[in-house]
Amino acid sequence: MKTDITAALVNEHKLILRMIALLERNAARTAEGGYRNWQFYLDGVDFIRNYADRFHHAKEEDVLFEALVKNGMPRENSPIAAMLMEHDQGRAYVKAMEDAVQRALAGESGLNQTIAENASGYVNLLREHIEKEDNILYPLAERVIPDQIRAGILESYAAAEAKSPATLEKKYQRLIEGYEAER
Repeated sequence: MKTDITAALVNEHKLILRMIALLERNAARTAEGGYRNWQFYLDGVDFIRNYADRFHHAKEEDVLFEALVKNGMPRENSPIAAMLMEHDQGRAYVKAMEDAVQRALAGESGLNQTIAENASGYVNLLREHIEKEDNILYPLAERVIPDQIRAGILESYAAAEAKSPATLEKKYQRLIEGYEAER
């Protein structure tokens, strides 16, 4: 039986999708003028940067994608190139959202639409992105990555995870649960 090299990544997507659902809910409320909890957006940016990007994308970009390239997938004009481009697009939405929230916190008005549009852009991009990874790229990786390097991939994931605090996942689960309870 093959060692599963994508199950952990699929599992991490579940927490990311929960934050995406919160961003979607609150972006709609912000666009309507009924939600001005700017701290939520700052917490969302923190989650995206530290969990989705540093914790999760580090494993994808530095480990899984590199293993796919070493095993025959082209780096350019390939699913990997598309995924990396989408990671960068997501970072741009997050930066624009954060900049607008910081301006709102500094007292600038009229930023609800900008905040909501960037949050919604990120939501739409990431939902489709995760769908492609979970249903196309990861199953492909499971088919093409040879058995003899799978343990090394899992070890590299563990090394990437070790760069983050051991409590990282629990911290963000609690954060998300708190916002999920918010009405």
